[in-house]
Amino acid sequence: MDPGLYIVCTPIGNLADITLRALDALRGADVIIAEDTRHTRKLLERYEIKVPLLSCHKFNEASRVNAVIRRLSNGEAVVMVSDSGTPAVSDPGARVVTACHQHKIPVTILPGPSAVTAAVALAGFGGDAFRFEGFLSHKSATRKRRLGELKDEKVPVVFFESPYRLIKLMNEIVEVLGERDVFVGRELTKKYEECLRGTPSEILAAFEGRTVKGELVVVMGPE
Repeated sequence: MDPGLYIVCTPIGNLADITLRALDALRGADVIIAEDTRHTRKLLERYEIKVPLLSCHKFNEASRVNAVIRRLSNGEAVVMVSDSGTPAVSDPGARVVTACHQHKIPVTILPGPSAVTAAVALAGFGGDAFRFEGFLSHKSATRKRRLGELKDEKVPVVFFESPYRLIKLMNEIVEVLGERDVFVGRELTKKYEECLRGTPSEILAAFEGRTVKGELVVVMGPE
């Protein structure tokens, strides 16, 4: 494999969703930098890939950049993965990519699974355009303010959300925006995948008496 940085998309849940090109890159790398080496090791073990792993997460990415650039400058092929989906999109990796551009080191993307586009397709609000917001603030006042700023959006808005805050988000949408359509994708591509579309009140009713678990993507319909 030629020297350079390879951004490799990994499955968002179902490990069978890995692409053939991604497997080739993982096997051919000199080192794999991973958001969580324990998580990535499960994927490598599934496909019997034995390549050294180096952690690169939001708490140490800044300190890892120089070491990664050193490896790349020495002619290594470095693969970068996050726990799922695309590195540097609501995940670590942007600092490494920027440093590569600054040092004129080639960067290649190997596209693959995406929770964002999967949710947009499943929601059915229209895919000609959408706005990706990632994770909203943990602070309720900041979240409400941002929702107010999104009130007049004419395209679907995609959020990542923690299972611990889904109920709060649904209540905030009702409070700030009223009863507009939303889609909730829980555990997409996994065994217990659940897709719900309706008003926030209907989503709240669907989760009444249940503990919300798993990875969540929320798509808010346009105004």
